[in-house]
Amino acid sequence: MEEDLISKKELLDLTGISYGQLYRWKRKQLIPEDWFIRKSTFTGQETFFPKKMVLARVQNILNMKDDLSLDELADKLSDPSAFSALTFASGTVLERNIVSDVTWSKFAESTSINDEFSFDQLLHLYTVDSMLSKGELSLEEAVLLLQTLKQKTPRFEGKIYDLFFIRKMGVSSFILALSPAELIFDDGVRLVAKVSMGDLIEELKGKLT
Repeated sequence: MEEDLISKKELLDLTGISYGQLYRWKRKQLIPEDWFIRKSTFTGQETFFPKKMVLARVQNILNMKDDLSLDELADKLSDPSAFSALTFASGTVLERNIVSDVTWSKFAESTSINDEFSFDQLLHLYTVDSMLSKGELSLEEAVLLLQTLKQKTPRFEGKIYDLFFIRKMGVSSFILALSPAELIFDDGVRLVAKVSMGDLIEELKGKLT
């Protein structure tokens, strides 16, 4: 699967931000430099971005820029530990509609510790909820996914990774790989879903700010 990209012109048109804002945010490291992807097109070299991540990041910046300076925003959005060190009460999660009622009733109690959630725990719930809502996952598979995320994601701390959900002969499996990742499967494997965890991280940050 080719990464879903958006051109610089499309980004500016969709979000209403200016060229100057975009590059000022780049200088302040609000938007990581490695998200600026140079590609050859029939008109020459153009700049593209990972679509979902950059749209979510721009929205997060716009939502918070009136309350925080650009330097404070950079610390909050660019530092992985800025969110990973926080905990969120059950009431906050419910109030902000982070996940659906079905996901909450089935998995929240087993995920939280004393009704408190870390960012990673919320990310795991948010991932399960996203896939359940798209019909990609059964409740039984959701249990397996939560276990996989809990056990395996600590090794990706501070790094962006992708989630691959596959089935072979009715057996479900999950694969985590550093992003960008392109895996090749044999003919007996069906790729049910590929999830960019970077996209979900940006979306969740937006819901928590």
